[in-house]
Amino acid sequence: MGTGPRGCVRGVGIWGDAGCGCPAGALGVMLGCCYRLSAVAFLAPYWYVLLLDKASWNNHSYLYGLLAFQLALLGADRYGSIDGLFRPQKRNAHVPLWNYTLLRAQIFIVYFIAGLKKLDADWVGGYSMGSLARHWLFSPFRLVLSEELTSRLVVHGGGLALDLSAGFLLFFDATRPLGLVLVTYFHCMNSQLFSIGMFSYTMLASSGLFCDPSWPRRLFSRCPRWMQGVLPTTAPPQHSPDCHYGGRGAARRPALRQQLAAAFTLLYVLEQLFLPYSHFITQGYNSWTNGLYGYSWDMMVHSRFHQHVKITYRDGLTGEVGYLKPGVFTQTRRWKDHADMLKQYSMCLSQILPQYNVSQPQIYFDIWVSINDRFQQRWGHGGGCWGSSGALTLLVGTRMGTLVLPVEVGTRMGTLWGSCGALAPSIGTRMGTLWGSCGALAPSIGTCMGTLRGPVGRCPNAGLHLENFVSEDLGNTSVRVLQGQVLLELVEQQQNHSLQQGDSMQLPAGQYHKVHTVSARPSCFMYTYVNTTAVALERNLSRLQELRDRLRNGTETEPLPPELRPIIGEPPPPGTELDPLVAAFLRRQRRMEEAGQRRNSLKASL
Repeated sequence: MGTGPRGCVRGVGIWGDAGCGCPAGALGVMLGCCYRLSAVAFLAPYWYVLLLDKASWNNHSYLYGLLAFQLALLGADRYGSIDGLFRPQKRNAHVPLWNYTLLRAQIFIVYFIAGLKKLDADWVGGYSMGSLARHWLFSPFRLVLSEELTSRLVVHGGGLALDLSAGFLLFFDATRPLGLVLVTYFHCMNSQLFSIGMFSYTMLASSGLFCDPSWPRRLFSRCPRWMQGVLPTTAPPQHSPDCHYGGRGAARRPALRQQLAAAFTLLYVLEQLFLPYSHFITQGYNSWTNGLYGYSWDMMVHSRFHQHVKITYRDGLTGEVGYLKPGVFTQTRRWKDHADMLKQYSMCLSQILPQYNVSQPQIYFDIWVSINDRFQQRWGHGGGCWGSSGALTLLVGTRMGTLVLPVEVGTRMGTLWGSCGALAPSIGTRMGTLWGSCGALAPSIGTCMGTLRGPVGRCPNAGLHLENFVSEDLGNTSVRVLQGQVLLELVEQQQNHSLQQGDSMQLPAGQYHKVHTVSARPSCFMYTYVNTTAVALERNLSRLQELRDRLRNGTETEPLPPELRPIIGEPPPPGTELDPLVAAFLRRQRRMEEAGQRRNSLKASL
């Protein structure tokens, strides 16, 4: 971790997904050397750094911290450990059952609560991971199912069914083999689909906790005799004073330490079952208005897409207005989704801007977010949470006046336990629900972002407006109103045009415009555009493809210019750089060849 200018925090991930535990402590835990001391040496710095940097907090890093806490309490140095070489009472000794119960319950909760969270309507409806079915890993399913059915049945339905059932399948002996196969396939796929660090491999390793504790001995006993000399012993374990074996009379009653261990296990499991549903206390949830969500196990349920993020500052003395690049002075992007991080980011900016001759800065954020295929919506509105601002006035998505927020460090918008109306409620309109009102236009524009011709949905509340700029690369850009009534203001031309539901209008490229919602209810409108630069590039690439085909079949009679000879595999002329268009053509050809090889290998395996 480090400190940026005037208190801006920047995190440097070195040893893991979030924060860093002491590497010597992790090594000691792995080898069972000075086990208890090593576990504490890993646990303390890990939680310190994790709690210090809230931007790195997520369900995965939280799970690692919980497992580290449990390992510090458990007797995980009873078999194959260095401590066992020097302490005979620990060597090959029994482990109390509550040790296994604690770890198994933790992994069971991760699976099962994640499944319960996926009962959310967005996940069940197939909106949470809408584009994931296009990944090459799902190519075998797309041979028999459409992309939409693959997304709904395999990605969303399969993920829901596995999370709900994985814990039960692993727990019972009869279903454990099936459970091991399913969770192994699931986590191996996740390791390729997402950049989630060690989480997939951690969950794979945890699957062995549900098996009979004697499975390592049985495995080692089947190894060659020359290997058994360096492997842990396969002899039956010795009795341990930490375990209760029953008996008659006084021996039947567990010792006080064993009773406390059982009570701690029960309380810990109950606490872990309660925390994912404690949002009525912390006043936040992992959807539109985020709260303390990192212990909720609602992973991948909500996917966000930001298209319009603007930071404006105003000099409190001179009134000068300027703009900042979103994310400047910070290395995280999570401030765009979390109200408390947004406030801290604004405080950071208020400390830095005076160094650039901006006195008493006022920070304005305009953030538009789309959650699970909904229309882009402004994240804030002019609701409550009024408070003293000191030297900083923070305005978030204001309606017509100013929304002044308190700036105390470490609090949520308002107080820690209080709710805040500063964030606008989510509007449920999705990109796919209003295509019917587009008439014949709907089939021709596609249904996803990133295409040459694509829709961009917006949904501002009444009384708000959107200021937007049409790039010169986007020719033939128009806006179409799907719901409500808007006033379209062309800034440079100083013209206003009133548009109602069903109306559309061409927008000039290279200019700013504003769309004001004048109806009582929120308006929904969309942009349709053509990326003329991309169209020209595609046309040139197609010409190069045709030229190469003619050269290969011998129908091309004209000599090939030297700068184009790389398209047939020859090196460029000495002393000349590769033409950017030719380089783009060669990159596309390589990608197409790699995709073809993957398809052929999949067909061969089937």
